[in-house]
Amino acid sequence: MTYEAKIHEVQTLILRDLLFVKSARFADVQKNSGLDSDHFKFHIGRLVEIGYVDKTQKGEYMLTIIGKEYANKLDTDAGVIERQPKVVVMLVIEREASGTKEYLLQQRRKHPYYGFWGAPTGKVRWGESIIDAASRELKEETGLNGKFEHRGIFHERVMHDTNGEIVEDKIFHIMLCQKASGELIDDFEGGHNEWRSFDDMKNEKNTYKSFYQEMEIGIKGISYVELLHSYGENEF
Repeated sequence: MTYEAKIHEVQTLILRDLLFVKSARFADVQKNSGLDSDHFKFHIGRLVEIGYVDKTQKGEYMLTIIGKEYANKLDTDAGVIERQPKVVVMLVIEREASGTKEYLLQQRRKHPYYGFWGAPTGKVRWGESIIDAASRELKEETGLNGKFEHRGIFHERVMHDTNGEIVEDKIFHIMLCQKASGELIDDFEGGHNEWRSFDDMKNEKNTYKSFYQEMEIGIKGISYVELLHSYGENEF
Protein backbone atom coordinates (compact mmCIF):
# COMPACT_ATOMS: atom_id res chain seq x y z
CA MET A 1 0.00 0.00 0.00
CA THR A 2 1.31 3.46 -0.84
CA TYR A 3 0.72 6.62 1.15
CA GLU A 4 0.25 10.10 -0.28
CA ALA A 5 0.31 13.00 2.15
CA LYS A 6 -2.30 15.73 1.74
CA ILE A 7 -0.52 18.90 0.77
CA HIS A 8 -1.36 22.59 0.53
CA GLU A 9 -1.99 24.10 -2.91
CA VAL A 10 1.13 26.25 -2.46
CA GLN A 11 3.16 23.08 -1.92
CA THR A 12 1.64 21.62 -5.09
CA LEU A 13 2.87 24.67 -7.02
CA ILE A 14 6.35 24.25 -5.54
CA LEU A 15 6.42 20.63 -6.70
CA ARG A 16 5.30 21.74 -10.15
CA ASP A 17 8.21 24.20 -10.38
CA LEU A 18 10.73 21.60 -9.23
CA LEU A 19 9.38 19.15 -11.85
CA PHE A 20 11.05 21.16 -14.61
CA VAL A 21 14.51 21.64 -13.05
CA LYS A 22 17.21 19.32 -11.75
CA SER A 23 17.47 21.45 -8.62
CA ALA A 24 16.77 25.05 -7.62
CA ARG A 25 17.92 27.60 -5.07
CA PHE A 26 15.62 28.76 -2.26
CA ALA A 27 15.39 32.28 -3.69
CA ASP A 28 14.43 31.08 -7.19
CA VAL A 29 11.58 28.84 -6.05
CA GLN A 30 10.41 31.42 -3.51
CA LYS A 31 10.21 34.06 -6.24
CA ASN A 32 7.94 31.87 -8.36
CA SER A 33 5.68 31.12 -5.38
CA GLY A 34 4.92 34.78 -4.66
CA LEU A 35 5.28 34.16 -0.91
CA ASP A 36 7.35 36.05 1.63
CA SER A 37 10.40 34.27 3.01
CA ASP A 38 8.80 32.98 6.24
CA HIS A 39 5.72 31.51 4.55
CA PHE A 40 7.78 29.91 1.79
CA LYS A 41 10.21 28.46 4.35
CA PHE A 42 7.27 26.76 6.10
CA HIS A 43 5.92 25.19 2.91
CA ILE A 44 9.27 24.00 1.52
CA GLY A 45 10.10 22.66 4.99
CA ARG A 46 6.86 20.69 5.01
CA LEU A 47 7.71 19.11 1.65
CA VAL A 48 11.12 18.09 3.00
CA GLU A 49 9.46 16.69 6.15
CA ILE A 50 7.06 14.42 4.25
CA GLY A 51 9.80 13.25 1.88
CA TYR A 52 8.73 14.87 -1.37
CA VAL A 53 11.70 17.26 -1.55
CA ASP A 54 15.37 16.96 -0.60
CA LYS A 55 17.80 19.72 0.31
CA THR A 56 21.16 19.08 -1.34
CA GLN A 57 24.61 19.70 0.13
CA LYS A 58 24.77 22.85 -1.99
CA GLY A 59 21.62 24.12 -0.27
CA GLU A 60 19.43 23.63 -3.32
CA TYR A 61 16.08 21.83 -3.45
CA MET A 62 15.13 18.89 -5.67
CA LEU A 63 12.37 16.31 -5.92
CA THR A 64 12.85 12.93 -4.23
CA ILE A 65 11.76 9.71 -5.95
CA ILE A 66 8.31 9.82 -4.37
CA GLY A 67 8.16 13.56 -5.00
CA LYS A 68 8.80 12.93 -8.70
CA GLU A 69 6.10 10.26 -8.74
CA TYR A 70 3.60 12.60 -7.11
CA ALA A 71 4.50 15.65 -9.22
CA ASN A 72 4.34 13.59 -12.42
CA LYS A 73 0.60 13.11 -11.77
CA LEU A 74 0.03 16.86 -11.95
CA ASP A 75 -1.84 18.58 -14.70
CA THR A 76 0.97 21.08 -15.15
CA ASP A 77 -1.35 23.72 -16.65
CA ALA A 78 -4.01 23.57 -13.93
CA GLY A 79 -1.59 22.71 -11.10
CA VAL A 80 -3.80 19.90 -9.75
CA ILE A 81 -3.49 16.12 -9.55
CA GLU A 82 -5.10 14.53 -12.59
CA ARG A 83 -7.78 11.89 -12.13
CA GLN A 84 -6.89 8.73 -13.99
CA PRO A 85 -8.81 5.57 -14.90
CA LYS A 86 -8.76 2.69 -12.44
CA VAL A 87 -6.94 -0.47 -13.57
CA VAL A 88 -8.99 -3.57 -12.81
CA VAL A 89 -8.91 -7.31 -13.52
CA MET A 90 -12.14 -9.01 -14.58
CA LEU A 91 -12.32 -12.77 -14.09
CA VAL A 92 -14.17 -14.89 -16.64
CA ILE A 93 -14.23 -18.29 -14.92
CA GLU A 94 -15.67 -21.13 -17.00
CA ARG A 95 -16.67 -24.74 -16.33
CA GLU A 96 -18.59 -27.53 -18.05
CA ALA A 97 -21.63 -28.84 -16.12
CA SER A 98 -23.90 -31.53 -17.63
CA GLY A 99 -22.95 -30.47 -21.16
CA THR A 100 -23.60 -26.78 -20.46
CA LYS A 101 -21.01 -24.08 -20.02
CA GLU A 102 -21.39 -22.18 -16.77
CA TYR A 103 -19.62 -19.08 -15.49
CA LEU A 104 -18.83 -18.06 -11.95
CA LEU A 105 -20.68 -14.77 -11.48
CA GLN A 106 -21.14 -12.39 -8.57
CA GLN A 107 -24.10 -10.45 -7.33
CA ARG A 108 -22.74 -7.18 -5.96
CA ARG A 109 -23.96 -6.39 -2.45
CA LYS A 110 -22.45 -2.97 -1.95
CA HIS A 111 -22.79 0.41 -3.63
CA PRO A 112 -22.61 1.42 -6.39
CA TYR A 113 -24.53 -1.11 -8.55
CA TYR A 114 -26.09 -2.81 -5.53
CA GLY A 115 -27.74 -6.08 -6.60
CA PHE A 116 -26.17 -6.23 -10.07
CA TRP A 117 -24.73 -9.45 -11.52
CA GLY A 118 -21.46 -9.76 -13.41
CA ALA A 119 -18.02 -11.34 -13.49
CA PRO A 120 -15.80 -10.93 -10.40
CA THR A 121 -13.50 -7.92 -10.53
CA GLY A 122 -10.78 -6.33 -8.43
CA LYS A 123 -8.28 -3.48 -8.53
CA VAL A 124 -4.69 -4.15 -9.55
CA ARG A 125 -2.43 -3.22 -6.65
CA TRP A 126 0.63 -1.03 -6.95
CA GLY A 127 3.58 -3.04 -8.34
CA GLU A 128 1.44 -6.15 -8.94
CA SER A 129 1.40 -8.09 -12.22
CA ILE A 130 -1.93 -8.58 -14.01
CA ILE A 131 -1.70 -12.37 -13.63
CA ASP A 132 -0.92 -12.09 -9.91
CA ALA A 133 -3.82 -9.67 -9.41
CA ALA A 134 -6.23 -12.10 -11.08
CA SER A 135 -5.02 -15.04 -8.98
CA ARG A 136 -5.22 -13.02 -5.76
CA GLU A 137 -8.72 -11.69 -6.46
CA LEU A 138 -9.97 -15.17 -7.36
CA LYS A 139 -8.73 -16.55 -4.04
CA GLU A 140 -9.93 -13.62 -1.94
CA GLU A 141 -13.44 -13.36 -3.39
CA THR A 142 -14.26 -16.98 -4.29
CA GLY A 143 -11.88 -19.22 -2.33
CA LEU A 144 -10.78 -20.88 -5.58
CA ASN A 145 -7.42 -21.28 -7.29
CA GLY A 146 -6.84 -21.18 -11.03
CA LYS A 147 -4.52 -20.28 -13.88
CA PHE A 148 -5.39 -17.29 -16.03
CA GLU A 149 -4.88 -16.22 -19.62
CA HIS A 150 -5.07 -12.55 -20.65
CA ARG A 151 -7.83 -12.23 -23.25
CA GLY A 152 -8.26 -8.53 -23.91
CA ILE A 153 -8.80 -5.01 -22.62
CA PHE A 154 -12.15 -3.33 -22.04
CA HIS A 155 -12.24 0.41 -21.39
CA GLU A 156 -15.57 1.47 -19.90
CA ARG A 157 -16.69 4.99 -19.05
CA VAL A 158 -19.92 5.36 -17.08
CA MET A 159 -22.02 8.50 -17.43
CA HIS A 160 -24.77 9.59 -15.03
CA ASP A 161 -27.83 10.10 -17.21
CA THR A 162 -29.24 13.02 -15.17
CA ASN A 163 -26.32 15.39 -15.67
CA GLY A 164 -24.02 13.73 -18.23
CA GLU A 165 -21.12 13.59 -15.75
CA ILE A 166 -18.57 10.78 -16.07
CA VAL A 167 -18.76 9.00 -12.72
CA GLU A 168 -16.52 6.01 -13.46
CA ASP A 169 -13.59 5.40 -15.79
CA LYS A 170 -12.12 1.88 -15.68
CA ILE A 171 -9.67 -0.13 -17.75
CA PHE A 172 -10.45 -3.83 -17.34
CA HIS A 173 -7.92 -6.56 -18.11
CA ILE A 174 -10.17 -9.49 -19.01
CA MET A 175 -8.73 -12.75 -17.69
CA LEU A 176 -9.97 -16.25 -18.61
CA CYS A 177 -9.75 -19.26 -16.29
CA GLN A 178 -11.06 -22.56 -17.67
CA LYS A 179 -10.05 -24.75 -14.75
CA ALA A 180 -10.56 -23.61 -11.18
CA SER A 181 -10.12 -25.75 -8.07
CA GLY A 182 -11.03 -25.53 -4.42
CA GLU A 183 -14.18 -24.95 -2.39
CA LEU A 184 -16.34 -22.06 -3.54
CA ILE A 185 -17.21 -19.34 -1.03
CA ASP A 186 -20.88 -18.58 -1.67
CA ASP A 187 -21.11 -15.33 0.27
CA PHE A 188 -18.58 -12.73 1.36
CA GLU A 189 -18.74 -9.13 2.52
CA GLY A 190 -19.93 -7.22 -0.52
CA GLY A 191 -21.07 -10.08 -2.75
CA HIS A 192 -22.58 -13.48 -3.52
CA ASN A 193 -21.00 -16.08 -5.86
CA GLU A 194 -22.90 -18.49 -8.06
CA TRP A 195 -22.31 -20.67 -11.14
CA ARG A 196 -24.76 -19.56 -13.86
CA SER A 197 -25.32 -20.25 -17.56
CA PHE A 198 -26.07 -17.65 -20.24
CA ASP A 199 -29.57 -19.16 -20.65
CA ASP A 200 -30.14 -18.57 -16.94
CA MET A 201 -28.82 -15.01 -17.19
CA LYS A 202 -31.32 -14.10 -19.93
CA ASN A 203 -34.00 -13.83 -17.24
CA GLU A 204 -31.82 -11.76 -14.91
CA LYS A 205 -32.92 -8.11 -14.82
CA ASN A 206 -29.98 -6.71 -12.85
CA THR A 207 -26.93 -7.19 -15.05
CA TYR A 208 -24.28 -4.63 -15.90
CA LYS A 209 -24.91 -3.01 -19.27
CA SER A 210 -21.48 -4.17 -20.37
CA PHE A 211 -21.94 -7.76 -19.13
CA TYR A 212 -22.23 -9.56 -22.47
CA GLN A 213 -19.47 -7.51 -24.12
CA GLU A 214 -17.14 -8.31 -21.22
CA MET A 215 -17.90 -12.02 -21.30
CA GLU A 216 -17.45 -12.12 -25.09
CA ILE A 217 -13.97 -10.61 -24.76
CA GLY A 218 -13.03 -13.30 -22.25
CA ILE A 219 -14.48 -16.18 -24.25
CA LYS A 220 -13.47 -15.13 -27.78
CA GLY A 221 -10.28 -13.25 -26.96
CA ILE A 222 -11.14 -9.88 -28.51
CA SER A 223 -8.13 -7.61 -28.08
CA TYR A 224 -9.73 -4.23 -27.30
CA VAL A 225 -13.19 -2.74 -26.77
CA GLU A 226 -14.12 0.76 -25.59
CA LEU A 227 -17.68 1.75 -24.65
CA LEU A 228 -19.60 4.50 -22.89
CA HIS A 229 -22.64 3.46 -20.81
CA SER A 230 -25.25 5.58 -19.07
CA TYR A 231 -26.76 4.69 -15.68
CA GLY A 232 -29.60 6.32 -13.77
CA GLU A 233 -29.74 7.32 -10.11
CA ASN A 234 -31.50 4.10 -9.08
CA GLU A 235 -28.90 1.98 -10.91
CA PHE A 236 -25.58 3.53 -9.90
